Amino acid sequence: MQDLTDAPPFIFLPGNDAGGLVIIADHASNRVPPPYGDLGLPQAEFERHIAYDIGTEWLVHRLAGLTGAPALLTRFSRLLIDANRGEDDPTLVMRLSDGAIVPGNAGVDAAERRRRIGRFHRPYHEAIAEQIDRMIDSGVIPVILSIHSFTPAWKGIARPWDMAILWDRDDRMVAPALAAFRARGLVVGDNEPYDGALRNDTLYHHGTARGLAHLLIEVRQDHIANEPGATHWAKMIFEVVAPLAARPEMRETVFYGSRAGGPGV
Repeated sequence: MQDLTDAPPFIFLPGNDAGGLVIIADHASNRVPPPYGDLGLPQAEFERHIAYDIGTEWLVHRLAGLTGAPALLTRFSRLLIDANRGEDDPTLVMRLSDGAIVPGNAGVDAAERRRRIGRFHRPYHEAIAEQIDRMIDSGVIPVILSIHSFTPAWKGIARPWDMAILWDRDDRMVAPALAAFRARGLVVGDNEPYDGALRNDTLYHHGTARGLAHLLIEVRQDHIANEPGATHWAKMIFEVVAPLAARPEMRETVFYGSRAGGPGV
């Protein structure tokens, strides 16, 4: 199968490496590049959370502007391949997602899996690693900020959280961030509605395994589904995260290990 597009699989927003912050978004896009078409799905499915993390592309662009930090965002849908999964994860290419069968993934064999990894998944992660390496080589130990979003309801049950912070072992950024966001009157999930211990996911690979301080923030999608909402949340996240990332203890490599035992969800 020939790939007919030369577009890179990620967006890179250059920034000030000396600032010590890197922003990433694994599920920023609902795009499916040629020759994969629509994966056999109606367009309406690409407007749902199964295709991408709604609002995160706007949010990350605004956060990058406020912080001056470099940022990397995927340009492909998680339905094509999930950038927040390890290469060995059985859920890397989903055949069924929240009730939607993905016809374009039904016949994915080992060769096609490798093709998608090589064209989309691996270049994104190589770009993150290269950005981190550049900063370390220049004498800056970076902090990683990962941005995701979650649905306001799941299986008909409303979710009470405004946002969530997911984490594994390293709580250097987590504990003070939880306190700061809650002090603003927000309902903040602590490893809810998802657990942050996912072996070989993005932050395990680039944060935990390298001893770098990191923070994964999930924002409820109705808060950032439009540009004004994303702008408001970007300012709030900036006001909390920027001073935390500047703390000396965040600029050290510390190896905590992981409590993640397998792929998980």
